[in-house]
Amino acid sequence: MRVKRIFDFVFSLLGLILLSPLFIWVAIWIRIDSPGPVFFRQERVGYAGRTFRIHKFRSMYHEAAGAPITVGDDRRITRCGRFLRRFKIDEFPQLLDVLKGDMSLVGPRPEVPRYMAQYPEDIRNLVLSVPPGITDIASIKFKNENELLAGSNDPEKDYINKILPIKIKYYQEYISKHSLSLDLKLIFQTIKAIFTD
Repeated sequence: MRVKRIFDFVFSLLGLILLSPLFIWVAIWIRIDSPGPVFFRQERVGYAGRTFRIHKFRSMYHEAAGAPITVGDDRRITRCGRFLRRFKIDEFPQLLDVLKGDMSLVGPRPEVPRYMAQYPEDIRNLVLSVPPGITDIASIKFKNENELLAGSNDPEKDYINKILPIKIKYYQEYISKHSLSLDLKLIFQTIKAIFTD
C-alpha cells in the first residue's frame, strides 16, 4: 500500500503540473459558457467508509434539478460539459483528490452513499478496504454508461439492478489481483478507451 501511495502522489502531482494550462483553459471556458462554479463537488464514500467530497469540472448548469443519474442527451449538461464528458476531462480534477490521499489513480470508483448502501455488507467492506480510484476495470468496460441507460424508463433502477452488480464483480476482480503493474496497464487502457469508440 505504501508503494501505491508513493506512486499515486508522484504521478498525480506530475499530472497536475503538466495539465495546469489545460485546467486554466477549461476553467475559463466553463465560466464563459454558463454561470456557476468551475468545480462540481459531491460526497462520496472512500477508504474504510470515510466520506469525502470529490472534485470534477462542472459539466451541468449550476444547481440544475433532476434525476441523480445523467443519461443520453440530458438537457442539464452545458455545451462545454458535453465536450468535457466525451473525453473524460471533467474527471481530471480528481488528481487533487489523489494528491490529498482521498483517492488513488486506480481503484474501485467511489460511490455516493445511496448507492454504496446497495452493496451487500461483506462486499462493501471488501471494496472499502482499498482507496477508490479515478479509473478501474469497470470504468473502462462502462465508458459509455450514460448511453447504455439512455433508453431506460427508469435509469436509476436499471443502474442499481443491472449495471451495479457487474461493476461490483469487476471491483472484486481488481482487489483480488491488484498490483502496480496492473495499475499501469489499466491507466494505459483508460487513455486508449478515451480516444476510441
